[in-house]
Amino acid sequence: MFASLSTDLEMEALLQILDYSSDEIFVLDENRRIIFVNNACERHYGLKKSDVIGRFSDELFNEGYWTPSVLPEVYEKKRPIFIKQTTILGAELLTSAIPIINKDNEIKLIVTTARELQNYKMLKLTQQNKMDPIREPNVIESAMMTNNKKVKKLLLLAQRVAKTESTILIQGESGTGKGVLAQHIHNASNRKSHPFLTINCAAIPADLLEAELFGYSAGSFTGANKGGKIGLIESAEEGTLFLDEIGELSLPLQAKLLRVIQDKIFIPIGSAKEKKVNVRIIAATNQKLIEMVEKKQFREDLFYRLNVIDIQLPLLRERKEDIIPLTYKFLYKFNVMYETNKVISEKCLKLFTEYSWPGNIRQLENVMERLVIISDDVIDVEDLPELMYRQIEQVHQDSPATLGEAIDFVKEKMVKKSYEKYGSSRRVASDLQISQTQASKLIRKYCDEN
Repeated sequence: MFASLSTDLEMEALLQILDYSSDEIFVLDENRRIIFVNNACERHYGLKKSDVIGRFSDELFNEGYWTPSVLPEVYEKKRPIFIKQTTILGAELLTSAIPIINKDNEIKLIVTTARELQNYKMLKLTQQNKMDPIREPNVIESAMMTNNKKVKKLLLLAQRVAKTESTILIQGESGTGKGVLAQHIHNASNRKSHPFLTINCAAIPADLLEAELFGYSAGSFTGANKGGKIGLIESAEEGTLFLDEIGELSLPLQAKLLRVIQDKIFIPIGSAKEKKVNVRIIAATNQKLIEMVEKKQFREDLFYRLNVIDIQLPLLRERKEDIIPLTYKFLYKFNVMYETNKVISEKCLKLFTEYSWPGNIRQLENVMERLVIISDDVIDVEDLPELMYRQIEQVHQDSPATLGEAIDFVKEKMVKKSYEKYGSSRRVASDLQISQTQASKLIRKYCDEN
């Protein structure tokens, strides 16, 4: 009995030691199913252990979490193999895979370990090391990496519509990745070998925007190029034109753009000659275009031509499971850019998941660049921008201190949300599955007094 207890304790201690290892450790069974992985997988792939254990290694490889795969060569040669891999977050790993062979010369287990090459810039592998040459990995397209179910559905939709010629409207707040998604759609389309051109309609003065889009003929206006200029619409021939912040287009320009979409025809400024064009339009906005249509600020016919496929990107705070993977992605990016080897503390990561990120993914990227530049070897809480730290601190101060306060806090939020939506005690009672008497009492307590 005591021997068994001792063995269990030893096993628990061993697993804790493996979890604290800075090297990634995977153990696969004879069917290539993952039966053990340590905590380093979150740092390398943005996946928790619970997301990995029980899955087949080939599944994760096919989903693009790393490249290339070490397993084919291990099964072919049945000896330790060493290769260089790139993860979906951008980390470069030196990976070893060691097969455990039974008496029948069959592979029963494979133990892989991976170490970040960023830590070993001066490492030189030669034939004297008795290792295989390091292979250059394939490029992983991880522009829209996510663990969020809603975003995964959006990406599946984007993948399907990429092969069509439909116009697409991407909506979402600034910094949510509208431009990245537009590029992703172009790269998956039949137009991928042709230009992908971007123009921010809010960044160019209205009187110049028309010339940038449609071009102009020689001598069209004072200051014009003598030979005229080809606009972005013509330059994107057979490719994709991404119009960011399309809500900023003036009504006259909206009319001209509508003709491009409907008839594939436009007229440059100062010309009387129509030009045919073959271009796909992807538009994006952080404004509520339907409200602008109601206020006659945006053409209704253009709105519906653009809105053939509508993709609404969520806020970063609505996809909290992506915050840590994106943090590591940007950490790798800026470590490489600035030739550093910074790491980030667990406490700092926890605060990242509690922060509201009003600037979304772009803000996270900017914060990580700042932290890599200004921090010591370990990025910690005291390195955070003051405004960011102050907001997190305020959230902690406002958090309920007791179970009773927490229950009351949640109850208040639910009642207010329901009453705001339905406006009557009867419908609130039905929504929250309580009696109408109780609903009326809670509405008086939480809503009427405010």
